[in-house]
Amino acid sequence: MENKYHSMQVIKGEGDFNVGGLEEFMLKTQLSKCGLSYGVVAIMGPQSSGKSTLLNHLFRTNFREMDALQGRNQTTQGIWMEKCEGLEPFIVAMDLEGGDGSERGEDDTAFEKQSALFALAMADIVIINMWCHDVGREQAANKPLLRIVFQAMMSLFKARKTTLQFVLRDKTKTPFHHLENTLRKDTEKIWNSVRSPASHIDAPFREFFKVEVVALSSYEREEMQFKEEVTQLRQQLVTSISEGLAGNRQPVVPASEFSFSAQEIWKSIKENKNLDLPAHKIMVATIRCEEIINQKLLQLWSDENWLALEGDVRSGPGSSFGSKASSILETYFLEYDKETIYFDEGVRSEKRKQLESKALDFVRPVYLKLLEHLHFEALEHFKSKLEHMMNKGVGFAASAESCSDSVMQEFKQACEDAAIRHVNWDTYEVQEKLRQDIQSYISFCDSILSKSKVRCEEGLERLLCKPLECLFESPNQDTWPSVRKLLTSNIETAILVVSDDFSGSELQNENKMLQDLRDYARNVVERKAREAAEKVLHLMRVRYLAFLNSAAVKKRDMKKRINDARTESLRILSLMAVMQLDEKPNQIEDILFSSFMNGEECSKALSSTTWPEVSIKDTLITPIRCNSLWELFEADILQPTIDFVESQVAKGGHTLGITEAVLSALNLAASVAAVLLAIAAL
Repeated sequence: MENKYHSMQVIKGEGDFNVGGLEEFMLKTQLSKCGLSYGVVAIMGPQSSGKSTLLNHLFRTNFREMDALQGRNQTTQGIWMEKCEGLEPFIVAMDLEGGDGSERGEDDTAFEKQSALFALAMADIVIINMWCHDVGREQAANKPLLRIVFQAMMSLFKARKTTLQFVLRDKTKTPFHHLENTLRKDTEKIWNSVRSPASHIDAPFREFFKVEVVALSSYEREEMQFKEEVTQLRQQLVTSISEGLAGNRQPVVPASEFSFSAQEIWKSIKENKNLDLPAHKIMVATIRCEEIINQKLLQLWSDENWLALEGDVRSGPGSSFGSKASSILETYFLEYDKETIYFDEGVRSEKRKQLESKALDFVRPVYLKLLEHLHFEALEHFKSKLEHMMNKGVGFAASAESCSDSVMQEFKQACEDAAIRHVNWDTYEVQEKLRQDIQSYISFCDSILSKSKVRCEEGLERLLCKPLECLFESPNQDTWPSVRKLLTSNIETAILVVSDDFSGSELQNENKMLQDLRDYARNVVERKAREAAEKVLHLMRVRYLAFLNSAAVKKRDMKKRINDARTESLRILSLMAVMQLDEKPNQIEDILFSSFMNGEECSKALSSTTWPEVSIKDTLITPIRCNSLWELFEADILQPTIDFVESQVAKGGHTLGITEAVLSALNLAASVAAVLLAIAAL
């Protein structure tokens, strides 16, 4: 399969980094979208050992190969990269300039050391390509190469092992296991001979490297066998990279930062030709982290999103400050983390704290301004909510408590929403300030309400009591309409008083006050009505006697006069049985008249404690009580009726006719003997 991605020289032979070329490579191959799911395989070895040929067969790349017909000379200069075509995961192949070449000279090994260190810093797997017949030879080309690799590893701060894949080219008759054992022993010997820094004294070889060894047949003499073996090696390498991707990838630079990481690593390598990177790691990390901090703060101060959010807060409380501010800060904190991921963890962590502290100091004045707005808004909301609840008929104390609790809870939540997740700023004082301001307002309103309430109640007492007493002294069909009219007119008068009291006040609750006044006035009416109901028997007796002696009814016959007098008395009882402030029709009069005047059986209705469709609150005299009162009334009017009959007889009336009329009118069978005895005595 032909690779559509051509190789790119990332580092030129003179050591210059090809920034533009690498950026173009990342764009074309879409490497930046891979996150942490990518691998890098680098190959190093002696010049003209077939490194490029091996890579091309392993990963279907297009690295330039040596033309054997032109003789053995340098083919690859610098460091080249290419995407491995048709493989998953994404793999970058890196072809390094061969060592031990005549072009650079025997003494110029600086670039060889730098490229080795670069390969170790960037790659998951480093292939060491060497001739099979060099294994075990003291002067073989692989010895200085391995020494360079191990020295570079000592200078490299890397959090994970590097896989060294030794590829022995052009198999010999020597058994593979002998070659492998010899190579591993030589490798350990070279490792132990390398001078270790203090941090790695006595560190075992396996702490830094995982070693794999494979031998390949000669490409020129056994091409088919060579290709089959390469296919197996390819699968082995891909599997190794895939397993590595499933493990801990935290030390790996995200693919989006691959170019920047490579530039910084090469820059560090170039500036430290002795490869003593650990000695300068802390200093470089400190300087670079401080530069990044200053850069991020400058970007934050001019950030359009922040400036817009700050403007919103200056003009009002706005919304979602906490999440927006946190998101803006998090953007710069994450950028800092990404840009400092290559540096010493202790340094970048400490410098991140400095960045957070300075950024939060910058944000805090706007946060405090927001709390001022929230405080003002919460207090105004409390006032509005209190007024609304009172206008719905809820009492002041209950409204104040409910509104205070809900507004404080809302304010607490608003403070939590305004909080920046990177810091725990205490809002206790501002919450207490709001609580005190709410309590002060409650006290102020309570004072106004109390004074107004006392004035209105005293006024209603004066305006209602005397007229009500007059109306209930002689109840008739116009009594309750007159009471309703009296109630309405005096409540309107009280409303004027309330309006005057609350003019200019922040608390506007006329609807609530109106309801309170109505309730109070109704209570006054109920109190006076119950007082009248308590003496209803007296009112009935007075009405009875007054009607008997009324000049307007004297021309009627005796039976009708007595019956009409009873009717008037019973009407008083029906009028005073229930409150009639709502103009609702009732069945009281029908029940009483059908029971007491028409002689119908209504014992069930009069044995109850409630009237049909009348609430207990509006009941002044229960049905069972009405029944008792009527019995008492008829017993009570017996003697006055006899006295009335006596007066009529004295004026020349007919005794027997009068007696029958009285008995018929009163319908008191039990009192017949008493009436007859009284008349006989005349």
